[in-house]
Formats: sequence, structure tokens, C-alpha cells
Amino acid sequence: MIEEDEVPPGGQEQEEDDSLFEHHRFVADRKQALLRIDKFLQARMANVTRTKVQNGIHDGFVKVNDKDVKPNYKVHPNDVVTVSFPEPPRDTEVTPENIPLNIVFEDEHLLIVDKAAGMVVHPAYQNWSGTLVNALVYHFQNLPEMKGNDGRPGLVHRIDKDTSGLLVIAKDEATLSGLARQFFHHTIERTYNALVWGVPEPPAGTINVNVGRSLKDRRITASFPDGTMGRHAITHYSLLKDLRYVSLVECKLETGRTHQIRAHMKYLGHPLFNDAMYGGDQVLKGTTFSKYKQFVDNCFKLMPRQALHAKTLGFNHPVTKQFMQFESPLPQDFVDVLEKWEHYVKFN
Repeated sequence: MIEEDEVPPGGQEQEEDDSLFEHHRFVADRKQALLRIDKFLQARMANVTRTKVQNGIHDGFVKVNDKDVKPNYKVHPNDVVTVSFPEPPRDTEVTPENIPLNIVFEDEHLLIVDKAAGMVVHPAYQNWSGTLVNALVYHFQNLPEMKGNDGRPGLVHRIDKDTSGLLVIAKDEATLSGLARQFFHHTIERTYNALVWGVPEPPAGTINVNVGRSLKDRRITASFPDGTMGRHAITHYSLLKDLRYVSLVECKLETGRTHQIRAHMKYLGHPLFNDAMYGGDQVLKGTTFSKYKQFVDNCFKLMPRQALHAKTLGFNHPVTKQFMQFESPLPQDFVDVLEKWEHYVKFN
């Protein structure tokens, strides 16, 4: 599955749990010749590509003798290699659930869903039901699955549980493959609206900084500006509205990594408003007066999630080859918070 704003395979909404569960354990033979760990694992795990193995190593899911290693590590005789993920192993069968979907477009090959904040995209640890995928398998039959992503029919990309906005769902194999290629080659057009603390300077720019799992807290994504760790990530941003203490920013994804926008905006010094995982649930700009703090707290209550919305999605239809673009209006909680800030700035 192609990652977007995003979340590692199987790791979508496990923000409350920091533990990893062992899925595979291999003990190298005592006569094992020196072999790169990515090749070693690829030969032993079904339906897994070398790239996926390397990504798992970068994300800290692979250990040798209980220690992190680099993708070029060579497995030695008697090495113990473990592969762990944030959710325990389980049956990949998805239970259909009659959950309403906000479908903004549908043809025989694909559909566009406008996901509400609070809905998990696919079943994962602590969220086995009530997800978008549970709804999809109820409303649609025989949705295709990408290899290595059993239990996630129709999905080509994902967004966070508390991020609202657009997702494209494939209804057949050809469409799934065609969309996956466009995501892989970064030709899908994706823009997000984010309310962030402060006002970016310059008002438009590009953040070209590697991101990966934090070494201190595995639940979050960290930026690695020296480029020695993490994975290549690019976000283009532009200021839409300056509200003195906060600002509305458009973010255009060139790559799609786990929590990319959230990590990149924090790196820029402008965490998303009310993003608890990245420090945005504190008063980061403005006065210390109790009246102002109360105003901010009221905004937090009005929008109890990170202020991020997947607003536009554009791609070439894999079958008709026609370019299609969709736009989702800001949800009501986002609109209400923006209006409160606009009113506050105007009269204070």
C-alpha cells in the first residue's frame, strides 16, 4: 500500500500504544554465509518486496539480536532476526459493517470518499471495527487488495484517524494497480489545509527533510535534517490566511510519509493547531493573559483534533485516462475554529 500523510503498514491509528508485537522470528543457520539483511528477509517472507523490507528496517521494525540495524547489515551465523509491528498478528478477515459512507464520486472502477475526522481507515490494533474498510466491504463486493496488505481491500493510500478529507478507493485490480503506480511516481495531486501555530516565514516554500520514526517515541514521526536517517520527504506549503497567532496553510504533498505534514510543520516551527502528538495542543503563540488562554481552550474544545483536512485529490483515471480532480469543503469544526480566530484577531 502506498503511504500518505501517513502511517506505516498496519500502524494507522495506534497512537495510544507504543508496544511492538513480534510477527516473524528467524535464526540464521550456523553455516549462514554473510548476506544483506534485506535479501535475507525477502527470501524468507512471502509477498514482500525488498523495498518494503528496507522501509521496515528504516522504521525500526527489524532487529538483529534485539538491536536496530541498517539495511546494509550482513546477517551472521546464529543471528536472531525479528520483525515486529505495532499490532499483534491476527486473522486478516474483515467484518462487514453497515456504516454510512460519504461518497462524492463513483463509477464502475473507483470511488471517492470524504472521510470524517475520527474514523480509522482500516482495522488495526485497538481498532478492529468501525473503520472505513469495514464499511467498504459491507457496501461493495470483491474489492481488490494489494499484495502484502491483506485485510485492506480497495485501499491505495491512507490518512490519519483524526484527519478529515478525500480518499480514492479502487474497485478492481487494474484500477488498484494504476492508482498505485501514480502514487509511487508522485503524480497524484494532493493538497491539505492545515491550521498551524504562528505565521510561516517565508509565506511559501518547500520542506525537503527526511522523516522517520522518532528514536525517543516510536508513536511519532521525527524530522532528520542531516539526511542520515528516515526517508526522503517533500512538502510544499503556502500561506492562505494570516491570523497573527495562527495561520491557515495549504500543504501539497510530493511524497507521502507517516505523519509527514504534521512532522514537517513542527520542524518548521509551526505545529498543527491542537495536534497533541506534536505539541500543538499548547498555547504556542500569543499572550499569557487568562482571557486569551481561555479563548484558545475553547477553540481546542470546538475542534478536539489536529487541524488537518485532505482538501483536494487529482489523478488520471487508470481506465479512461481522463484527469479527475475533487475538492472537499472544510468540515464544520474547522470552519467554526477559523471563524473564531478571525473574530478574535479583528477585535483584539
